[in-house]
Amino acid sequence: MKKTIDRPLLIILTILILSGFFIFSSASLGLLARDGARLSSVVFNQIVFGIVGGIIALTITANIHYRFWRKYAFYIMGIGLTLTVLVFTPLGFAHGGAKRWLVIGHISFQPTEFLKFAFIIYMATWLSGMQKHIQTITKGILPFGGIIAIVGAIMLAQPDTDTFAIMTGSAVAMFITAGGRWRDVLLTGVIGLVLFAGLAIERPYIMNRLNSYLDSSLDQQGQGWQVKQSLIAIGSGGFVGRGFGQSIQKFEYLPEPTTDSIFAVLGEEFGFLGTTFLIVLFSLFTLRGFRIAVDSPDLFGMLLVVGFVMIIVLQAFLNIAAMLALAPLSGLPLPFISHGGTALLSTLASVGIILNVSKYRKHFGAKKV
Repeated sequence: MKKTIDRPLLIILTILILSGFFIFSSASLGLLARDGARLSSVVFNQIVFGIVGGIIALTITANIHYRFWRKYAFYIMGIGLTLTVLVFTPLGFAHGGAKRWLVIGHISFQPTEFLKFAFIIYMATWLSGMQKHIQTITKGILPFGGIIAIVGAIMLAQPDTDTFAIMTGSAVAMFITAGGRWRDVLLTGVIGLVLFAGLAIERPYIMNRLNSYLDSSLDQQGQGWQVKQSLIAIGSGGFVGRGFGQSIQKFEYLPEPTTDSIFAVLGEEFGFLGTTFLIVLFSLFTLRGFRIAVDSPDLFGMLLVVGFVMIIVLQAFLNIAAMLALAPLSGLPLPFISHGGTALLSTLASVGIILNVSKYRKHFGAKKV
């Protein structure tokens, strides 16, 4: 029987990409009031590197057998770590108090996007190979924590606490999928909370973020301002919104209308209906992804799908929750929607692997190994 990719997921993905560019096009108009000359480069980057480059990457990964990645997982992870470490060299570029970008010639990108991609592949490879020992301390739990700690040391040095958090959440989901026990997850979670508390004390910006979440009036000119303006934008959208391009907040009030705050622009222009539509799309993406994971022919394929689905939807829902004041402001972009050519390219390459796994679902006669 001819193997075909999962069409429902492809349809959901297509709607997400088209909706994302539609929303981004309107949000980017807010840059005109601040830096009109920059608008063309932002849109060009989103189209060429994000959409066109991402579709090419998706096409390539969707046609590479997913087991190919297991053979080269160690090297891919090594490249991801090396690129991320390079941000601490003269090639690195700092913005907003964080050093997360590499600048090579006229091209700048965030190597953490590739590291997320590599991390899921490596973790799926390691967990599928160590499944029999996953519940032991010396061969399962400690090495699992060690891998996360190595990545965490690099991510927190930038610092990029938010991205590290969604990577950790995805890894935990993969750990449980591979047979890890909930009690081990809870124990490591308690240890993680203790370490996080120490980090919050050592780094005041984390504590400020938590305090602003609990009481936005404490930081009226910073994160409290962004959350307040986001809620005003979403609230003023009402049920059906002001209409495409009619957002007021994006021109002067929302600090990052094309990245962190783009969901607020969506809420103002398309109201409750528009935001609900997007949330439903991400929910369908999640459910369809997990359906593919359940039908995967082997554990490695299942872990790949769970990891990539989780890292995308965790980022999406944390961004949305932050804009609704339901979670601390994260600074994470909204997948498929926010500005960021490298991020969109990496995300679409990840979805390509999910689609490739869907070609070999059990009901197509694949043998489980």
